[in-house]
Amino acid sequence: MTTNVLFLSTPKRWSEYQAPLSRALEATGLDFRLGEDLPAEKVEYIVYAPGGATDHDFIQFPRLKAVLSLWAGIETVIGNPTLTVPLARMVDHGLTQGMVEWVTGHVLRHHLGMDAHILGQNGVWTPAAPPLAQDRRVSILGLGTLGCACGQALAGLGFPVTGWSRSAKSVEGITCLSGDEGLTQALSTADILVLLLPDTPATQNVLNAATIAQMPRGAVVLNPGRGPLIDDDALLAALDSGHLGHATLDTFRTEPLPPEHPFWAHPKVTVTPHIASETRPATASEVIAENVRRGEVGAPLLHLVNRSLGY
Repeated sequence: MTTNVLFLSTPKRWSEYQAPLSRALEATGLDFRLGEDLPAEKVEYIVYAPGGATDHDFIQFPRLKAVLSLWAGIETVIGNPTLTVPLARMVDHGLTQGMVEWVTGHVLRHHLGMDAHILGQNGVWTPAAPPLAQDRRVSILGLGTLGCACGQALAGLGFPVTGWSRSAKSVEGITCLSGDEGLTQALSTADILVLLLPDTPATQNVLNAATIAQMPRGAVVLNPGRGPLIDDDALLAALDSGHLGHATLDTFRTEPLPPEHPFWAHPKVTVTPHIASETRPATASEVIAENVRRGEVGAPLLHLVNRSLGY
């Protein structure tokens, strides 16, 4: 019996995913039909990638079994009232590895003070060595798959890593905290703060004037998570006052970041254009195909979203 898989996104993404997704589905041994224009009454699985319309009517698919997101973030679809079937987010090796590389690279950049040397020192010889990693405290807000992977990579380099999550967790190599008191402790010990929380009503503006004030003077903020995690005005005020030393930002409330936004010209802000981690077609297709296979044999789907938590 044929399994019908609809690719619901933009034509550009379809051109990128058609071949690797076909190969991955073929490897499962399933008899399948994959396309971006299948009869709605036959669709059983939807491969969903934000970028086109986000107000899809999922009721039109009476045989739909699951929606499989190509992104880790599912905030554009989770609130859709017509989506009542299971929703799975993307967790794959390529996405995780990309995030580990971006976070590790920028933590080391700020730890070593590389900007001063790259931008030039005007002929002034300043032989001031940075502290060792063991003396630079890193806190990560968010201990999902990405937060844990980044934290363990940094711990492997010798950084003392504290992780905070809304619910209690235990991760090897990371001091794990939760709750309001745990958040205060994570912030107060963060020489470098990494934001990797999901975008939910409970996490929006988690970094605001009050929480920034709890951080050490001169601390650095890295945000490869979600733009709404930060109160932009509070962040700019803290940078202007010198309370924060720098902010390296990869995600923003509005993307692309408007040319007139003050982040672009601020001397203490580095903007990267949402490149910290990207879903790679080859590895993501394997995750999607495995979930389709599981759905067809009655096995539990991987990476299901908890709608009550928002991720």
